[in-house]
Amino acid sequence: MTAPGIGATHCVLPREFVKVNRLPEFADLDRAAADFAAGCGVTTVGVLDEPAAELAARACRELLAHHDVPEPDVLVLVAPRAPEVLLGSDVTRVQSAAGLRRAFPFTLDGLGCTGSSAAWALAADLLRADASRRCVLIAHASRPTGLDRIRYPVTVIGDGAYATAVVRGGRPVLRAHRAETDGSFHDLFRVDYRRTPWYEWREECDSPDRYRFELALRSRERLSGLVEQVLADAAVDRSRVRATVMQNVTASAYEFYTALLGLPIHPACATHLSAYGHLGAMDVVLNLDRVLATGELAEGDLVLVLNNSPVAAWAATLWEV
Repeated sequence: MTAPGIGATHCVLPREFVKVNRLPEFADLDRAAADFAAGCGVTTVGVLDEPAAELAARACRELLAHHDVPEPDVLVLVAPRAPEVLLGSDVTRVQSAAGLRRAFPFTLDGLGCTGSSAAWALAADLLRADASRRCVLIAHASRPTGLDRIRYPVTVIGDGAYATAVVRGGRPVLRAHRAETDGSFHDLFRVDYRRTPWYEWREECDSPDRYRFELALRSRERLSGLVEQVLADAAVDRSRVRATVMQNVTASAYEFYTALLGLPIHPACATHLSAYGHLGAMDVVLNLDRVLATGELAEGDLVLVLNNSPVAAWAATLWEV
């Protein structure tokens, strides 16, 4: 059976941008949060008006309209930060709005930014498990949880959406994937949505120090191990990796992981962080897609994608161009 890979990716990106220091909540930040927002590497954030489900459906429609991929058998929605409704179904809303009548839909939730990496691996497994399946379509949209976009001490949120078709024989090919979680961090961040109206939702961090130090240490250990595992699974050493990309959270994270792994993070990541802000689970998809589009990689080159999230989920995925 032909190995699964990416058949096509389509990203929906904003045309309207707001400077971080012009965001409505910036003036009300305390000194530490304001310094963080000004120095995290985000210059502007892109703004879109549609709800997350509509953006995800738009990404699916435009991908299918502009790329020659099989009709999807499965639709995987990487969950938004907040569902549009309770007791409803965002994923079936996306299915309906995108016209995906044949695709069986479900949502992958609870992994934060790492959800897109998990979805890649799950899509490949679904294709391997059933020879009748031809295409798994993955979609996600990044929108802030409430009104605020500044997530101190994490990042600044921007808007965007993507759809990716995973098919047999697609390029790049998924060569190896590993992921881990640590449930002890499950409540490090939360939004009290039951007792406040949506326009007063504020993300609360149980302990900024625990995020900056304990989770950072855990991330260093876990991602280092995952990188070694995927390279061993693919029977290659790190000298074979031509490009490394990760999610866009802060500029300092690129320096940290470059020093840790001895693999420079591709400059496209910092460019997208500065222009668009953090796009949640979309970050690694956008970065991989744009690095592939540069033409600097040749057939057979390897790209390593790192991903992690504040819920303490980590993933490393190795792609072959």
